Formats: sequence, C-alpha cells, structure tokens
Amino acid sequence: MSYLEHFGLDREPFSNAPDARFYYNSEQHRQAMLRLMHVIDSNKGLAVVIGGVGTGKTTLARRMLDYLDEEHYVASLLVMVHSGVTPEWILTRIALQLGVENPALDRMALLKQLYDCLIEIDASGRKAVVLIDEAQMLQTRELMEEFRGLLNLEIPSKKLLNILFFGLPEVEDCLRLDEPLAQRVAVKYRLHSYTHTTAEAYISHRLQVAGARHAIIDPDTIPVIHNYAGGVPRLINTICDNCLLEAYLLKHNQVTAPIVENVAGDLGLRQQPSQPFKNDMQDLGDIEDIDEMLDSLERKF
Repeated sequence: MSYLEHFGLDREPFSNAPDARFYYNSEQHRQAMLRLMHVIDSNKGLAVVIGGVGTGKTTLARRMLDYLDEEHYVASLLVMVHSGVTPEWILTRIALQLGVENPALDRMALLKQLYDCLIEIDASGRKAVVLIDEAQMLQTRELMEEFRGLLNLEIPSKKLLNILFFGLPEVEDCLRLDEPLAQRVAVKYRLHSYTHTTAEAYISHRLQVAGARHAIIDPDTIPVIHNYAGGVPRLINTICDNCLLEAYLLKHNQVTAPIVENVAGDLGLRQQPSQPFKNDMQDLGDIEDIDEMLDSLERKF
C-alpha cells in the first residue's frame, strides 16, 4: 500500500513534476498571464518574468505554452539547461521550432530563412512566440545581442517575433550586458512567495485535484507549513509530500503539527527564517492604461 491508497487519493497531490492538472491560478500568476498576453497580442516584442527559486516560473511558462493555441499562435519553449549555449545554437533551435526546414549553416542565410518563415506566420494571421525558460543562463553579451537581432525582424508597424524570458533575478544582469536590449523590455513582472492565505488555497486546490475526500492535512498546520516553506510553492510541495508519507508510515489519517515539525527537521528547515511576502508594484513597461487593458483581457480567462 502507498500513501495514495491510505488517504484515498487518485494521484500524488504534491509532486514537483510539471502537471497541467495541478496548475493553480493564483492572483499573481493571473496578473502575469494578462500582461504577457498583452505583449504578445500587441506585438510589443519582449517581456520578462522574474522570480526566486521555486516561485512558479516554469509552471507559468508551460501554462503560457498550453494557452497559446495553434490557430492563433506559433509558439515554442526553449529551456536553457546550461550557460554554454551559443548564439548559433539559439538561432538554429528557434528557427527549427518555428517551422524552418533544413536550417542553413550560414548565419545570414539562416536569418533570411527565419524572416521568410515569420512573414508566412504573419500572413496566416498568427503570431510567433518564443518562450525562454531559465533565461538567467544567457550570460554573454553575444547571446543578448542575438536576441536583440531577432527582435529587429519586423515589418512596418509590427514586430514579427515576441520573446518571453522566464528566470531568476539574475536575468536583469544578463539584460544589462546589452543595454539596447534592456531598453526594449515592454513588460517586466516579478513572482513572489505566497502569502498564508494563498498557500492555504494552493494546498487545498492540489488536494482537491488529487481526489481528497476529507481534510487529510489539519488546517491548523497550514501556517506552520507556510512558515517553513517561506511561502515558496516548490517547498510547500516538498513539505506536504513528506508529511503525507510520514502520516502514512505512522498510520495516521491526518497530517498534524508534530508530523510537520518532524518533517521540517528532517529537511533541515527548522533554522530557516520565513521569507516575508512582497507585494510591491511591478514595472509595467510601456503600458499606459493598465486598468483598462486588464478589464478587456480578463474576458479571456
């Protein structure tokens, strides 16, 4: 028997593996989606989402990719797994994912192929979007210059390609390697740790999706879990998953405070101070009337 059977769950509620079924549309994720869609639908070119480790950047990027339907968008997601990528690799991968067949080895010829492909996408009434996850790995000026060059692929009054960066705060250092590119950021949005209220709703949401039929985590333990996790979704998942396993091994029907304390100790979190939640205003780039824009875009969600 696993803890799934013990608690009557259909699937693991707190796995950190990407799973669209568990996507939680928190207020800040909803706001980020609205702003990113504004950039794409207005062809503004470049947007940046920044957040600490485990705050949901990759989750948001994958949600964006799923949301961009093939009828209206040609979208691709590139994950930067290390800092050794080259401008040539980036250009070739983007060209392939947007539909260029047999990319040329010569850079200028490849740019021509990509430009022609983007023209075809635009003529079909669709928008080309490239999402770059772990963008803090783009640590050279040459890479930043390559992205600036891609943003120069345009026709009168319209950019042909929109690029969305998702990464740690170090992304801002990367952008500063090429100041003209940094100045082209249309929207920048920061993801923060969850408040207690959001964490409680997040945990409840994941348990409900997993098929929980009763409160298998004592509601009184939620503030303790939130404190040890510092409000970070990934850590909330890790703590809750370990708590369910521990409760199962103890043959308990509910996660209680002593179980949370034991798990926090095992994970080395007891000495970790909680991280205060920030809610400062995000840099909204060149959006002039954000309230009006949000009202119109909200109809999509």
